[in-house]
Formats: sequence, structure tokens, C-alpha cells
Amino acid sequence: MKKLMNSPDAFVDEMLAGLVAAHPSLAQEGRVIRRTGGTKKGKVGIVSGGGSGHLPLFTGYVGDGLLDACAIGDVFAGPSVDSCIQAIRAADGGAGVLRLYGNYGGDRMNFDLAGEMVEMDSIQTTTVLGTDDIASAAPEDSAKRRGVAGIIYAYKIAGAKADTGAGLAEVTATAQAAVGACRTIGVALSPCQIPGAAKPTFELGADEIEMGMGIHGEPGIWRDKLRPADEIADEMVRRLLADPVAHGSDRVSVLVNSLGATPLEELFIIYRRAATLLKKEGLAIVRPLVGHYVTSMEMAGLSISIIRLDAEREKLLAAPCACPFWRV
Repeated sequence: MKKLMNSPDAFVDEMLAGLVAAHPSLAQEGRVIRRTGGTKKGKVGIVSGGGSGHLPLFTGYVGDGLLDACAIGDVFAGPSVDSCIQAIRAADGGAGVLRLYGNYGGDRMNFDLAGEMVEMDSIQTTTVLGTDDIASAAPEDSAKRRGVAGIIYAYKIAGAKADTGAGLAEVTATAQAAVGACRTIGVALSPCQIPGAAKPTFELGADEIEMGMGIHGEPGIWRDKLRPADEIADEMVRRLLADPVAHGSDRVSVLVNSLGATPLEELFIIYRRAATLLKKEGLAIVRPLVGHYVTSMEMAGLSISIIRLDAEREKLLAAPCACPFWRV
């Protein structure tokens, strides 16, 4: 696969330099992206992080009403402990910091170590893990699920809650409730390739798809021949609705997300079908999102996320926010 780069070793750092050059609201400190204006004093800070290769996730969601800082690693590799520490300190406004990131082993280990280190400096931290990928574990093992595109709903809802002046415990509980109300499933049509790698991260036949594949190529539920878009959308929505959500409601937001190479035209074909099915189930759709929100390099495919909204989550979802890739 052809890539526009100078060298694999410089790929992430040159990408970050270009990101902040294009968006003056962001500042770079090594492998950390933070808000140029810093975190408002007295506000709970929100920090995230993960591997590169998923833009707009993670660094693209640093901004007003969202993340205060973000640590980033190499492509598909978690951020270092030092970067996590630096990001937490950058997000600290004196009211504590919520660490909000995906449920991946390396990320957990490094953020946990970072949390222990900054607490020696009297920075209080809490953790909420994104666990929205229903293909990665059964409902009874939901704590083992991976975090994928649905985590951006938690960013938005927790960020808006922090802007109200709520304390760390309240912001943490709000973020955890948002994660608990969200479900995601993806489907892959073609692989991606890490810069400098000799071959793609996985193999998929020219006429094959894989339902439930993760954003790094983790195995899914089944692999078979390509099917019509409506059949794919039907199965994805059916699986999402069948996965139980405590305290569910009939008001939802829906995210149809490209994994990288799938164009908007195809996303809207899928959204059209998904919206019809959800309305037939008696669900009202609030503030739908269609586009590139969490990608996997040039992987073709998409994910669908559904979050159940209560009155508070709906209000927080509608609150103002501004980052390079999402504005309300």
C-alpha cells in the first residue's frame, strides 16, 4: 500500500506537527496534544490517549467541551507512561482529572502507572474505560469488551458535564453511565497497513467481509462473502438492539462511522437503512452522526454505535463543543 510519508519513524511526530499547525486551538508537547488555552482553573480535566492511526480519535477530540489533553503513541501502540503523566498534568485545573480511554491492556497499564505518579503530586484522578464493542465479549463479560467508536459519546457527555462545574466524582459517574448506555459493532471490507510494515495487518479476500472485526484487525464474529448494504445494516442494528442496556430509553443517538476508506456515500446508504429500522422499533433518533469519527488507517468498513439517552445525556450531548473534527 502506498503512503504519503517521509519515513515510518517520523510518521506520528510529523502528523502531530501538521495537526497543530492546521489548528491553532491545539498545542503539542512531545507526544501530548493539549488545548492551547489550557484547562480552566477549578474545572475537572478530562484526558484520553491511545495509539496513532485512528484520527480523529484520539488527539482530534481535544477542545472546548471535550478533552483537555491527550497522550498518543506510535501507530496501533499505546502512549508511554511519561506521555500519560504529561497529559494528566496538562489537563489538571485543580479539581482532579478523569482518565477516559479504551479498554486495551497497554493503555490501562500505562495510565494506571501515570495515575499513581501524579497522585504523589496531589493530582486526584479517576478512570472510566470505553467498553462499547459488543463483538469482543458477551454481555455477561462486558467489562472485557474493547473500546471503539462509541467512546466519543463519552468524551462529549463527560466534557459537557465538566463544563457545568460538576466535581470529579460526578463527572466520572456521568462518563461511566454514558459508556454503559452505548453499544458498537463494526464490519471490515479490507485491511489496513502500519507505516513501514511489509504487509497489511490482516488478510481479507477481495469479495469477503468480516462482521465484528476490531479497529486493529482483532477477530470478529464471522467472515463471508460481501452482502447487500441493507443486509449488513439489518444484522448490525439487530445485534446492537439485542444487547441489553440497563435503564434503556426510546431516545437514542446513532453514529455511522467510516473505518477510514469507506466514503460518505456508502455511510449514508447504511444510515438510511439503520434509521428506518430504529424508527420501526419505536426509537427516536437525536443528533445522529455520519462520517469519519474513529478510523483505522485506510481500512475499508464502518461501525454503527447506538447510545441510549436519558434527559441528562441528551442535554449534555446538545451542549456546545468545538474541536477540529466535531462542533456543536
